[in-house]
Parts: sequence; structure tokens; C-alpha cells
Amino acid sequence: MNYSRYLVQHPGISLRFAMAGPMSAQDKLALIYENLHEKLKEEIIEDVIIRQDRSLKIYWGTATTGRPHCGYFVPMVKLAHFLRAGCTIKILLADMHAFLDNLKAPIELVKYRAEYYRFVITSLLKSLNVPIDRLEVVLGSSYQLSAEYTMDLYRLCSVVSEHDAKKAGAEVVKQVANPLLSGLIYPLMQTLDEQYLDVDAQFGGVDQRKIFTLATESLPKINYKERAHLMNPMVPGLSGGKMSASDPDSKIDLLDPAAVVEKKLKKAHCAPKEVEGNGMISFVEFVLLSVDALKNGGKGRFVVERRKPEDGAPLVYEDIATLKEDYEADKLTPQLLKPAIIKAVVSLLQPLQEEYQASAEWQEIANKAYPPPETKKKEKKVKDRGTKFPGYKGVVEAKPDGHVEGEAKDQVNLGTGAAEAMENLDIHKNALP
Repeated sequence: MNYSRYLVQHPGISLRFAMAGPMSAQDKLALIYENLHEKLKEEIIEDVIIRQDRSLKIYWGTATTGRPHCGYFVPMVKLAHFLRAGCTIKILLADMHAFLDNLKAPIELVKYRAEYYRFVITSLLKSLNVPIDRLEVVLGSSYQLSAEYTMDLYRLCSVVSEHDAKKAGAEVVKQVANPLLSGLIYPLMQTLDEQYLDVDAQFGGVDQRKIFTLATESLPKINYKERAHLMNPMVPGLSGGKMSASDPDSKIDLLDPAAVVEKKLKKAHCAPKEVEGNGMISFVEFVLLSVDALKNGGKGRFVVERRKPEDGAPLVYEDIATLKEDYEADKLTPQLLKPAIIKAVVSLLQPLQEEYQASAEWQEIANKAYPPPETKKKEKKVKDRGTKFPGYKGVVEAKPDGHVEGEAKDQVNLGTGAAEAMENLDIHKNALP
């Protein structure tokens, strides 16, 4: 059966079944595949769900670099779907990957950033109202530094060419003019993680596709089984490109206050009548509608208020297709869409921010993980007034034996001996009676 087609023919059915109680294998697959951009080796997934009739084991990894942003809601929504479908989830906090990726995370900050990510991800999933009893958070360095893992990494290096390793990491690893060897190790470790985390499938963004292909091709070469791969779409950033934790102008930080959220979204790229590549519409599609569905059960709703009461009732959208049609027809304009998104995002971030404010431990970790930049005191520059200003005495330099050198030495020289110095200073004349 084509489960992607089944999902299209029954929009929203997966979440309603998830909320109602036990799910059939078909409903589980429909929920697992919902809103995915692409999937590889789906027969592995269907074999586990239908024929083996057990919980599908999936891992999702994130390099602990910059502060997580609103784009993280996209994978969190899918992880929530997987949990609702009865899957067992392992979240890899890839601290070693963060260090290897062109030193995006200094080694002394890696452990604190991993802990910060743990706080954020756990809070996000709780806010989506999903059970997390089948969720495990794993720190990469807890097993990636072992002798066994290192030996397997060497074995993988012996069957993967430099060209293939570089190609695999092209869209994930930071590209520089003179790349480091660490950028070649990065995709090999991500490949090997599938074996050491003991999973059936790996989940990630579509930008990970080349690494997933490398894993499919290379793991059997060192006698490990291949895994399935599930990919979610990438939500464009505020400026139209990729939303990145390392680029503050492309994202909304999860701890940004309401005023900052409003300011950033008002400046966000949102061309009228253009749906393709529109980050605002993508965020509604892959985050806001899905989150509302998870929280309330059934279909999600996105409400757009009119600018004036006399303009009519609010626009209510329960599917993205209708919203896109209205946007292309200019019935839904950027001036209407942005305020609605601002309101929804502020509401979305509120539970996480309240939890952060209530946790002294989380705040302490945040300060250690992302310490404020040191403010260097500006050195006061001594103004050189030259030699022509009134009262200039010239430059002199005192030598160790007491005499002075320089163009004004005659004006300050007291003599070469104590007697001459006393005479020049007229010590006896000025002495007290």
C-alpha cells in the first residue's frame, strides 16, 4: 500500500487516530510520513511496523553549536509525530560534531552547550503535549571516544574516499577556503552513529541527504546493516536563506522577548503573492498548523485577524492549500499575515520562556554555554601636541647613573655631582632657620 497516498487522501486522519487511542499499522505509518520532504528505504520502516510489529527506533542528532531557534520546532513536531506513533526516539546531542565543524563550538564550552540543548529540547517537546517516556537523550562523547568506535571509524575511513566524504558534508559542514580534516570525519561519524545508537532509521533535514546516502552505501562495506532515512523540509530563514543557529539575523531565538520577535518578523522577507521560498508561509505550514493540531487534537487552525472590524470576520485556515491560494490571490497579504504569525510565535514561545525563568539551573547553564562577549576597554590615546605649543620643554630621558639625555637636558640637569646639584638648587639659601 502507498502510505504517502493514503495520507493525502485522509488529511489530518493520523493525528485524530493518535489522540483517540491505539493506532493501526497504517495509521502509524501515515503519521510517521506526515509532512516529510523525502524518505529513503521506507521498506525497512514498513517491515518493522507491519511485519515485525514492534516500535520503530529512530535517532535525530543536532550539533550543539549556536543557540537553538524557532526553526527547531520543525524537527520537534516530527519527533512528536514519531512518539505519538509509538516510536522509540534517541536524540543525539552531537558535542563532538560541534567541535569538528570548523570549531563552531570551542571545546571548553561544548559540555555546557550540550546541557543547554537538553533543557531546550525537553521543554519544547513537553510544550507540544506529547509523551516523552520513550525518549532518550544521548551525549555523543559518551561513546564516540571509545576504542571500539575509534576502530570502526578507521575501518570506515578505509572504504570511503576523500571525494565522497567531502561531498557528503558539503551542505552541513561549514565550507571554508582551506578545509580542515575534521570536516571529512564529521559525515563518517554521523554514519557510524546509526550503528552505535542501534536504530532502524535516522531522521534529519533534507540538507542531510548526502550524508544519509553515504551511510546507506558505506555501512554494509564494514558489515553493518543499512538504515532507513526520513527528511523534513528546511524552513527558510527570516532573510530568505537557510535558518541557522550561527546567523542571528536569519532566526528567532527561543528566548527572544515579544518585542524582539515582533521587530524581527516585521523585517522578515515576505514578498506579496509569492508562496515559493516564503519563510513565513513555510512556518505556518510546518510549525503553527502542526503544533495546534498536536495540542488540540485533530486539525490545526491558524487565525488571521482583519486590520479593521468593518473588513469582516477573521480568516481561519485549517489547511495550508487554502492559505496559499488566498496569498497568491492577494486576499491574504503580508500586512495581515505577519501580525498573525507574531501573535502565534509569542504564544508558542511562552511556555518555554516561563520554564527558563523559573529554572536557576537552566539560566546558569545558559550563561556558561553562551557567555557574553568581553567588552574591551578602549585605551585612552595620549594626544601628541608636537613641539610648538607654549611651554614646551623638550624631550628628556633619565639614565641609570642619574644624568639625563635629550634636547632639553640643559634645563633640567642639576650637575654631575652632589655638591654641584646642591649649589644649583641653592639648598642652603632655601633651608629653614
